[in-house]
Amino acid sequence: MLPHPRRFFALGLLLALTTTVLAATTDSGPSAPRTFDELRARLAAHVEAPRFSGALWGVKIVSLDTGRIWFEHHPDRLMSPASNCKLYAAALALDRLGSDFQIITPLFASAQPDASGNLRGDLIVSGRGDPSWRARGTKKDFWSTFEPFVAALEKAGVKHITGDIVADTTFFRGLPTGASWTADDLMDDYGAEISTLTLEDNFVDLRVTPAARVGDPCATAWVQPDTGLTLDNRTTTVAAGGKRHLVRVRLLGESVVHLFGELPAGSAAEIVDVTVPHPATWFATALKNALARRGIRVDGIARSVRWPDAPATHAASVKLGEISSPPLRTLLADALKPSQNLETDLMFGFVGETFRPADASPLLSTEDSAIARLHEFLKSNQLPAEEVRFDEGSGLSRNNLASANATTALLQFMTQHRDAKAFFDALPIAGVDGTLRRRMKGTAGENNVHAKTGSLRYANSVSGYLTTAAGERLAFSFMLNRSVSPPSLTPREELDELALLLANFNMRPGPAAPP
Repeated sequence: MLPHPRRFFALGLLLALTTTVLAATTDSGPSAPRTFDELRARLAAHVEAPRFSGALWGVKIVSLDTGRIWFEHHPDRLMSPASNCKLYAAALALDRLGSDFQIITPLFASAQPDASGNLRGDLIVSGRGDPSWRARGTKKDFWSTFEPFVAALEKAGVKHITGDIVADTTFFRGLPTGASWTADDLMDDYGAEISTLTLEDNFVDLRVTPAARVGDPCATAWVQPDTGLTLDNRTTTVAAGGKRHLVRVRLLGESVVHLFGELPAGSAAEIVDVTVPHPATWFATALKNALARRGIRVDGIARSVRWPDAPATHAASVKLGEISSPPLRTLLADALKPSQNLETDLMFGFVGETFRPADASPLLSTEDSAIARLHEFLKSNQLPAEEVRFDEGSGLSRNNLASANATTALLQFMTQHRDAKAFFDALPIAGVDGTLRRRMKGTAGENNVHAKTGSLRYANSVSGYLTTAAGERLAFSFMLNRSVSPPSLTPREELDELALLLANFNMRPGPAAPP
């Protein structure tokens, strides 16, 4: 008797899996699969390996040239996508606003300046969520951020402000943190407060330098001024060759930063990031000092207002000028490449408020309005909205859920969008920039894989585009949750292994046969 056909299939799969385990690898990644069946078998072998018995995978790979599904593994499983959520926020912003769009921040006054340049009243900066006000990472100094504001006031003839500098952030409605963030997120730069007036992404750098003498506290200095933070320095300088270890703690609602730890004598300084509470007040204080540096006197104080307070402007307010952000294509690249949460949430929130329905409840939060706009976008373009469940836009929420199927569908859709280039150009490039700059170097993935990464504890993802060795363009989404990797292999390397199998593949399987 001939074996049953299913046994032939099982024997073939077993042979393919065995071949996968024994397949040779090189320093530049896994060896190239020789056939399409071998590629699919090796992809299956990877995600079904015993080390993932307690983990969850969601995978989908689609050819952009033929539309053929190359491989999928639980593609509709709702996964924690982490910062892959930023793909959705970016697509929504481009669709609603366009890549040339600029966020406008108006400057108002209580009254028109007189002929002598006296503004008798308050200067009000009405924040709209421009995320670009930072000098960190550039060759510019801190005060350069305020040059456009100084220029606008000089153009309006302002020389003296008798009232206050008011940072008005009431444009956004809701809490200053993303929905369902965890409390410990708020200690790190990626969990900085959300405000429509931001400065240096709402966190400050603290430089810590070992003292000259062992046993003395380390020297400290704030890199950026005017934050209102105070420091409780509990550090110690230890003998050369000792351990480098610093911990900073800022209790919620407080402005005191407690710094613990030690640095060895003679070692280099270390930079510690600290989030700033009430960042709009920091903005107003720094703006007041920037104006003074340029000869514009301010008699009043620096202060801020935020929801649920009423806006500082009213019908009689006088518009003095406005500040324009860089175009949206630039803002998106600045947010997606380094995976900057605050900047993504600001653009997501801007869409939510700009397109808030006229009949919406005043208690509808900015985030909830943005999420509703996202679902409208997905549904109107026949994308699987039911497989996208978000609490906020950056991906820091552990409650956000999306499938590999929905994410791949979004990637496919955006290749045909009017702003496809801006979307593609905003993605990190393997071995080149952003969060992929150190990954896949010296492999077929380098300068080839353009993808958004995502990382939370027990949640890792990478989704985007690549071109195979045969020249076929693919969209892919790899999501891995609840994986506890062996010390020799990180979750990111597990994801990259899949991308490299595809990048090394040197044949075109063509479209799938009709059913």
